[in-house]
Amino acid sequence: MSDHNQSLWLKTCREHVESLPLTKDLAVDLAVIGGGYTGCSAALTAARAGASVCLLEAQEIGHGGSGRNVGLANAGLWLPPDDIRQHLGRDAGDRLINLLAAAPGDVFDLIAKHDINCEPVRNGTLHCAHSTKGLRDLQERHAQLSATGAPVELLSANQTEQRTGSAAFQGALFDPRAGTIQPLSYVRGLARAAAEAGARIATQSPVQSMQHSDGVWMLETDRGTVRAKSVIQATNAYHQGLQATAPEYVPVYYFQFATAPLSDNLRSSILQGGEGCWDTGLIMTSFRIDGEGRLIIGAMGDLGQAGRIAHTAWIKRKLAELFPQLADQPLIEGWHGRIAMTSDHIPKITQVGPNALSVHGYSGRGIGPGTVFGRLMAESLLQDDPSLLSVPVVSEYHERWTGLRRAYFETGAALTHFVKARF
Repeated sequence: MSDHNQSLWLKTCREHVESLPLTKDLAVDLAVIGGGYTGCSAALTAARAGASVCLLEAQEIGHGGSGRNVGLANAGLWLPPDDIRQHLGRDAGDRLINLLAAAPGDVFDLIAKHDINCEPVRNGTLHCAHSTKGLRDLQERHAQLSATGAPVELLSANQTEQRTGSAAFQGALFDPRAGTIQPLSYVRGLARAAAEAGARIATQSPVQSMQHSDGVWMLETDRGTVRAKSVIQATNAYHQGLQATAPEYVPVYYFQFATAPLSDNLRSSILQGGEGCWDTGLIMTSFRIDGEGRLIIGAMGDLGQAGRIAHTAWIKRKLAELFPQLADQPLIEGWHGRIAMTSDHIPKITQVGPNALSVHGYSGRGIGPGTVFGRLMAESLLQDDPSLLSVPVVSEYHERWTGLRRAYFETGAALTHFVKARF
């Protein structure tokens, strides 16, 4: 059986950061727990500002969702602008909307500045209407996004077919601000840039305890200790240890498969513009082309559970439905990752103690928001200025029935894929 924790991105990653486990005691201005987008962005920001930084990662850089996701560098959250304002209020909502509208620009600027080898393509994304109801949703999103000044475009069914190469959609919302990247290469490039700026990157170093005393945080690993003035906990959906500060979220799994690199003839018939795509289905489907010409297609579901047979059968049928010319293409890779979802789909920054912040809950939108949240949390702690944060800080955050809701999502995805794979 394949190891579904080993992504294609791990096999094609062209970025590397020198890192070793922590084996001695350190004293730093900022300790960062977690080597994903948020943690690496925070470490890079703080190191470039002249602060001493140690990043502690329990596994390897990008081990979690940062190294397993689709690679869509989107603008904004899943929620349309009006919903964000409803949850946060107009002022805080508009601030978050504006910050995340600029997030793809931040990502691609960092890629250029630090020469990150991550297959960056900034040709936009297509949110594709899989039904009449989905098209109505896109029309409403288009109206709300346009009102914020976003340069989005609503495409007809014919225009969508021309852009995607698939006749399966009734229209699409094109966002030129967004793009695609090799997601693991991006996060490892951020870590490499942070190390070059002076940050200490310690992998295979899970934090076993975190205590605050006399104005200093003490973070203990099995072979070393970090004393820090400030702490950022950026473990999101791949939290290991530290149960007292573990984020609460609904775990949702997302899987992907890849074809072999397509022939020039096949490649020219699909996504000629290089956009990244996802649809409006409740059990969402995504698809894109990577830098070597593979079609990457994915959906909600856990390949490590009993539903993997249904998910695998369905994805083959879905590939043929979207692109009949690929019906005989074998799917040679398959992997999955875990998403930290909050009930309102808005990330949460929690004050876990003096000068210590925790963030989680990107709900499947980690690349841009993680980059932005990491930068702003580092700036906020170093400047002692909470007003710099992207969302208001909460003293605690709780989710109810997380285990049951995780089972609900996985069962729903498995049943949907089982039925659609057979009929």
